[in-house]
Amino acid sequence: METFLIKALQLILSLSILVVIHEFGHFIFARIFKIRVEKFYLFFDPWFALFRYKPKNSETEYGVGWLPLGGYVKIAGMIDESMDKEQMAQPVQSWEFRAKPSWQRLLVMVAGVLFNIILAFFIYAMIVFRWGDSYIPMSKVTSGMEFSETAERAGFKDGDILLYADGKEIIDRAGVVDNFAAQVIDARTVTVMRNGQEVNIAMPADFVQQLMRDKKGFAGYKTGVPTVVDMIQKGSEAEKIGLMKGDSLVSVNSVSTPTFQDFRDELQKNKDLPVSIGFYRDGVLQTASAQLDATAVLGFSIASYLVTDHYSFFASFPAGIKYGMRTLNGYVSQFKHIFTKEGASSLGGFGTIGNLFPAKWSWYSFWMMTAFLSVILAFMNILPIPGLDGGHVLFLLFEAVSGRKPSDKFLEYAQIAGMVLLIGLVLYANGMDIVRAVFK
Repeated sequence: METFLIKALQLILSLSILVVIHEFGHFIFARIFKIRVEKFYLFFDPWFALFRYKPKNSETEYGVGWLPLGGYVKIAGMIDESMDKEQMAQPVQSWEFRAKPSWQRLLVMVAGVLFNIILAFFIYAMIVFRWGDSYIPMSKVTSGMEFSETAERAGFKDGDILLYADGKEIIDRAGVVDNFAAQVIDARTVTVMRNGQEVNIAMPADFVQQLMRDKKGFAGYKTGVPTVVDMIQKGSEAEKIGLMKGDSLVSVNSVSTPTFQDFRDELQKNKDLPVSIGFYRDGVLQTASAQLDATAVLGFSIASYLVTDHYSFFASFPAGIKYGMRTLNGYVSQFKHIFTKEGASSLGGFGTIGNLFPAKWSWYSFWMMTAFLSVILAFMNILPIPGLDGGHVLFLLFEAVSGRKPSDKFLEYAQIAGMVLLIGLVLYANGMDIVRAVFK
């Protein structure tokens, strides 16, 4: 229960930050162009609100709704989720959205996405400034990798050292979209080092679908060496429980783990659970209690694989932008797989998103996930689907190019169709969470 509450709290706080920033983008640009904003709400408020406040002499009511599916700003003279037909039937006023030129309306609509992208860049910048940018160049993993049956059918062999994906060096940042597997699965050609020679592997066109269908993953680190700590990641569980460089980890919950592979396997069996770690320090056997999250990673390296780049305050901003763009590109490249049968079956809702957060509070993990979700929110909102910002942008671009504005009736029907589609997707995604929970 405690694990659920910690994950739920992180998810709600993260989404609240993202929604407020997104809607503030719409709000501030609307006010710049002197468009009246009637409501600014975190979460939706059908029938009633948990909190509402309208400052004296203000045109805007601020509030918190009870339905945590997003948020909204109600902009006067605009066909949106409020479906305020009565207002749209009145004569056009100078302070309404519909009275403004198309370029101003376009900026108002893209502002939410713009602010989410800026937020992601800023968070990534502060992360690399505070914790550095840690990654593993896969060419340094001289012991090679251990591959799944699916990967072996594609041509990989245990012990292969991953070098390049379509000519680009493979680097593992252990993120959702920038880990080594994400870089490999969409490549046409992967270059590995095998028995001292470079070998090119032509990847099957449906390799991602094979991985999703087989559910056996791609590969893991292979090593037969003892688990001797070399470097501790800042803010990690390993740091919190007091592990130090040179500690030799020999057991998990009293189960002997003579190699790192054994140690890692035992951790994976105890995801989201407390574990007892046995280790030798200066020849003395000791134990430490750790709380694993969904990744079952303590946060240390056993050899000089891990590289951490540190940045000054000002240098962190271009590094953060680069990190954000890399995350965006990775997510966009994986998004196309949603439209396959295997991808659709792997969709998840709030439960899936919540499980990406650790079971124990970690500011590093929280901000990494918040930045990642900010990138997702920006990308999803700019899709040209009625009901999303991208749908409004599509119609505004049509107006700007053709000089003809779509009728209010057409926009109304498009909004309804978009909302039905989006609600259906939300129900489907969260329904899949329930199905997986029941039949896991």
